[in-house]
Amino acid sequence: MEREKKLAEILRIIAPGTSLRDGLENILRAKTGGLIVVGDSEEVLGIVDGGFNLNAELTPARLYELAKMDGAMVLNDNADRILCANAQLIPDPTIASSETGTRHRTAERVAKQTGELVISISQRRDIISLYKGSYKHVLEDIRLILGKANQGVQTLEKYRSVLDQALTNLSALEFEDLVTIADVVTVIQRTEMVLKIEKEIIKYIIELGTEGRLIKMQLEELITNVKEEGILLIKDYLVEGEDGEETQDAEELLLELTNWSSDEMLSLNTISKALGHGGSLNSLDLSVAPRGYRILKKIPRLPMPVIENLVDHFDILQGILNASPDELDEVEGIGEVRALAIKEGLRRLRDQVLLDRHI
Repeated sequence: MEREKKLAEILRIIAPGTSLRDGLENILRAKTGGLIVVGDSEEVLGIVDGGFNLNAELTPARLYELAKMDGAMVLNDNADRILCANAQLIPDPTIASSETGTRHRTAERVAKQTGELVISISQRRDIISLYKGSYKHVLEDIRLILGKANQGVQTLEKYRSVLDQALTNLSALEFEDLVTIADVVTVIQRTEMVLKIEKEIIKYIIELGTEGRLIKMQLEELITNVKEEGILLIKDYLVEGEDGEETQDAEELLLELTNWSSDEMLSLNTISKALGHGGSLNSLDLSVAPRGYRILKKIPRLPMPVIENLVDHFDILQGILNASPDELDEVEGIGEVRALAIKEGLRRLRDQVLLDRHI
């Protein structure tokens, strides 16, 4: 997780559309090669020898022209100013390096010694390598990344369609009071798969920079309400402690499940155990009643505090469904008008869900 965050930060600095990335592409096309350190910490300045100070605004043209010299360039932390050029970097030679070329070996050692981002542009291999600490990442061609992103969006469309159908089926079962743990964990599994694909596409969007705007718009459309429904789903079925409180925050559990490996996510028993229902094969067939958070949230203009009051008062969704308007009126925050609106809203939802299930 930490490694992914660091990579995202690095890729934002050199994303297409930035002056730094335009300059790097110019250097790559000219086959001149280059070595660039992003950061002006004491550790960096301590290994810089020679060169000349510039402290000039970074532009693609300046970066390209200065790369024609053999020495390295040092940029500030924001990568918007060139501090010095044609400098020699002298890292600790005892630092281990797996690279063979002089430029890449120096880049790796400088990154490990200083912890700063170091960019090495290969003169012969036409690749841009990024080093930060002990981590290395090779930039791929934008067209290749764009192809992967589009493939990811197509996969996400299919998974989202399957998830929507699973949610519709679960809603119908909730209204009919026929839900089993297997039904619940199957929907959670599909929710997590959608969120996993979202994470992959976000990586591509970051790396695409300005070229990823259309992909980003498609992604936002496809994942609308997925996370919110996932949280409410977990709140509906997460086993409570002896004091009646949730044993774990629903949003935290959703994030934890998203970070699971694909193999872990394929096991329904593992998800069932995470919800507190046990991990045996028999537990999946047990009946379970939803509290009603997810269904109630679909009723227009029904705020979350009122939903919380309803769940606290009636405990489960069936209690709310079977309650009369007068019984609903007794709950704090619900008057006569809202009680009738809740009954009508639940009736419409039930009819729509049962209709959608058979389409």
